[in-house]
Amino acid sequence: MRALYVSEQGCYLSLNDQLVRVKRQETLYAEVQLPLLQMILIFGKSQVTTQVIRACLWRNIPIVYLSRMGYCYGRILPIERGYRQLARYQDDLTLSDRLQVAREIVCTKLRNSRTVLMRQHRRQPSSSLDLVIQSLAVLVEKVRQADNIPRIMGLEGAGAAQYFSAFGDCLSSDEFIFGDRSRRPPGNPVNALLSFGYQVLWNHLLALIEVHGLDPYVACLHEGHRSHAALASDLLEEFRAPFIDAFVMYLINRKMMDVRDDFVYHNGGCYLNDVGRVKYLKAFVKRMEETITDEFGESQPKWDLLNQQVKAFKQFVYDPVKQPYVAYQIR
Repeated sequence: MRALYVSEQGCYLSLNDQLVRVKRQETLYAEVQLPLLQMILIFGKSQVTTQVIRACLWRNIPIVYLSRMGYCYGRILPIERGYRQLARYQDDLTLSDRLQVAREIVCTKLRNSRTVLMRQHRRQPSSSLDLVIQSLAVLVEKVRQADNIPRIMGLEGAGAAQYFSAFGDCLSSDEFIFGDRSRRPPGNPVNALLSFGYQVLWNHLLALIEVHGLDPYVACLHEGHRSHAALASDLLEEFRAPFIDAFVMYLINRKMMDVRDDFVYHNGGCYLNDVGRVKYLKAFVKRMEETITDEFGESQPKWDLLNQQVKAFKQFVYDPVKQPYVAYQIR
C-alpha cells in the first residue's frame, strides 16, 4: 500500500480501468494501481475526475486536499467511515486512562528526541548536545511523576525547547541556520522543512485514524475542537524526532536541499516552493518505504509503523486495563 502525492500544480487525475493516472497536459507524472493506494494527497490546485472520486469512495481511500504549504483544508471520505461506535468508548475513557496515555506519549517523545541527539553526539561530540541529552533524561522522570495534563504539557514544552536549542548543532551546512523553532509562520528554511514534514505526517495519521473508525477529535494529550483533530496531534508526538527531525537533518547534511532554489518567502514566513516540495516528498516517500525490523524480527516499511500505532490506540480504547497504550520508541 502506498500514498500518492500530487505536488505539481495544474495536474489532472483520471482513472483508466484500475489505474489512477496523474498528468499535466501531455506529461504523465505518475501511475498507481487503485488496489495499492492507501490515500491521495493533493497539494495546491489540481483536478480529480468524478470516476477517481467514486472509485476511492468505494475502496475507502481518503482524498486529502492541502494548501501548497501543506495545511489540510479538507478530505473526501465515504459515509460509512464514521466513528460513532468507537466514539462511545473514547468518551468513556477515565481521567486515569487519559493520563496514562499522555504520560506515555510525552515520555516517548522525549526519549526519541534524546536518542536522535545521542546519535548525532556519537558522530560529532558536543558539550551543548551532552547537556541537553542529560536534561531530557531528567524531564522524562518528571513526566512519569506528573499527575495532571497541564503539568505534562508544560514538561513537554520544556523538553521541546531544550531539544531545539541543540538542533542547530546537528546541521553541518553553513547555509541552513537554525536558532529556534518558529511555526506560524516558519521563520527560515529549516523551520519550513520541519513544519511541512509534521503536516504531511499529521495528515497520514488523520487518515489512518478515520480508517480505523476512531474519533479524531477525542484525544488524551491535546485539546480537540472542530478545527483541530487532536488525536492526530497526540500520535504525531512520538514520530516527530525519528521520522521528521532526523529526516530534515539527513536532507540538509546530505546537501539535498538548496536554500536559494527550494524556498519562497511571503506573508512574513518561509515555505517550500513547488521545486522544494517535489524534492522533499520524493525523498520522504523513499525513506518511508525503507524496511525496518520490529521486535519480533519481522521486516516492515516505516509506513506500517503509523498504522501499527493507530491500531494500538484502538485496542487501548476497547480495553484500557488489559491493553494499555505503548508508544513507538526508537532504539
